[in-house]
Amino acid sequence: LGRLELLTAEEASRAREESSLPKQVRAVVDVLARKGSYASQTLQTFIETTNSQLYLHITVYEPMVQKHLESLQSYCGNGLETGALQRLTNLLLVEGLTDIQQQEHDILQIETTKGLPNTSKSIPLEKLFLPLSKVSIPPRVSVTVGVAGMGKSTLVKLFVYTWAKGEINGDVMFVLPLTFRELNAYEKLSAERLICSAFPHITEPSCILAGAARTLLILDGLDEFKTPLDFSNALVCTDPKKEIQVDNLITNIIRGNLLQEASVWVTSRPTAARQIPAGLVDRMTEIRGFGAAEIKDFLDQMFLDDRDLSSQVLQHIRANRSLRVLCTVPGLCWISGSSIAYYLKTSVGQPQETTVVPRTLSEIYSYYFKMALGSDWPEKPRETLRIEQAVSNSKKIVGSLGRLAFYGLLRKKHVFYEQDMKAYSIDLSLLQSSLCTRLLLKEEMQTFTAYYFSHLTIQEFLAALYYYTAAKRALFDLFTESGMSWPKLGFLNHFKSAVQRSLQAEDRQLDIFVRFLSGLLSPQVNKLLSGWLLVKDEHNGFRSQATTFLQGCLNTNYAISLRTVNTMHCLYEIQHMEIAKAVEEAMKNKSLAGMLTPVNCSALAYLLQASDVCMEETNLSNCLTYNVCKSLLSQLLFCHNLRLDNNQFKDNVMELLGSVLSVKDCQIQKLR
Repeated sequence: LGRLELLTAEEASRAREESSLPKQVRAVVDVLARKGSYASQTLQTFIETTNSQLYLHITVYEPMVQKHLESLQSYCGNGLETGALQRLTNLLLVEGLTDIQQQEHDILQIETTKGLPNTSKSIPLEKLFLPLSKVSIPPRVSVTVGVAGMGKSTLVKLFVYTWAKGEINGDVMFVLPLTFRELNAYEKLSAERLICSAFPHITEPSCILAGAARTLLILDGLDEFKTPLDFSNALVCTDPKKEIQVDNLITNIIRGNLLQEASVWVTSRPTAARQIPAGLVDRMTEIRGFGAAEIKDFLDQMFLDDRDLSSQVLQHIRANRSLRVLCTVPGLCWISGSSIAYYLKTSVGQPQETTVVPRTLSEIYSYYFKMALGSDWPEKPRETLRIEQAVSNSKKIVGSLGRLAFYGLLRKKHVFYEQDMKAYSIDLSLLQSSLCTRLLLKEEMQTFTAYYFSHLTIQEFLAALYYYTAAKRALFDLFTESGMSWPKLGFLNHFKSAVQRSLQAEDRQLDIFVRFLSGLLSPQVNKLLSGWLLVKDEHNGFRSQATTFLQGCLNTNYAISLRTVNTMHCLYEIQHMEIAKAVEEAMKNKSLAGMLTPVNCSALAYLLQASDVCMEETNLSNCLTYNVCKSLLSQLLFCHNLRLDNNQFKDNVMELLGSVLSVKDCQIQKLR
């Protein structure tokens, strides 16, 4: 049919009278004849080509497409409530990843940017794979990034569901959604077997491999892939029937050596997306988080039957800047909302001194786990147990899953399979318990079962619980799974080892784990979990020494980095906030001059993110020297409204500030 536009007006007239043409083709020719813009082409070639293409389309493609659409209905479940997913219908158009996105943990990315990406450009979902202008071409490789829990997989399902209904991208004949979880099951694959094994109803993959049918290949969750992509050393393969290592197959597809005519859409957490060279990405988009109104709507949906509870939860979140920022991520908003609601329900009628108001990350997750361990889960428990039996079972399950979570975290592994369960001596029957199903999600594939924690932070909290418990009796370094290491005795030595490893790690993936580990030493968390997962008051023997060690990590003359800020977060989790409170009070009174020692500078960098004092305006007037300004420089990037007047700055400071304003991560909107 594509050749019809190449006909001359005379040939079009003859074609209309040609009896061998099917009526569908004649109808199209009539339309094109009225347009009157045709180039010369042999009519006989046209007739033979269009007849053969039409025959293929009617007898082969259409039944395959129909079966494919039916299979995608099951992929999307019973469809999606698109009204609740309005946020996903517009993506942010970004020019590559920022340094923060490439290097920092997801939670630190949100806290640093305050949940607000520095961009105003957006692109509707229906135009995601279309040219941006009349003179540009459609993107071949598109990458969409979002932190854990932002809704990447939901976005893919929404797109597939909307496409299957015929509402968007009607020119695409096949949309092939695949997850990296599925690809983890294979060692070697060819492009042909990839399509046939994932979509057995596509009986003629040649139409996709040869580019005869326009295809969109979706690869969801690059961060869950078991093998890092190595574009520098991957073997080149152009044969769609040749079986190669799965990671090589993916690199060859993205490079365009295989499935050259297909569009490719990859979704990923930002830190994993950096594996794909920027030169191969034609379009990069980012999923935006919740705004204030969307957090309210989300909580109203969570607590449909109790609007008063929804209002109280929202009030609690709005009163805490850190929680407010975390709740811009739907997955974290659900965990935080559930925990706060549980606290509000269980604290009714209780004396104020016996209840713990959840403010820190560790307290939020302690309430979440307490809710999961008890009988207050939103869904009805499958079994009713005596309290002693429930405690015993919960310790056993958390111990087993915690070890899996901890060593998975060290290996950057977030998806597990039955062989992993056996390797960690986890009884598969144990995974059917109510507690397990609340923490570990299960996905049945065609030939295997995949398990993954309901959110990355759930894995990190479980890992911290395991490490905390194991460190009290461990004789060797827990970070060495084989147990072959120099002896390491005592909880504090293991605690110091964990903090030092997080400070030295290049990928920053232990930052939140260390926050949780610190939080388990807090009196409030001990009060919440004692009797279930912790021993009452045992934190008293470790807390003061752990606090002293963390404070020692702040006493540096080097530039203040996000590692330093994370150490301040650890002190917040452990409930030691004297330094930060003193600096915050000085900021309010405008008396910071002369008190910005290295430790206080660390506290100030933390407050720039976490304090309401800095929300509207960050006032650092009359208190900065050249050295202090230099050490804080990397953190001043993220202040929207910055006052630096009356600091007697000279040219060397102005040069520093000038360099900051040109950095990609810079969020300064107003500078005085």
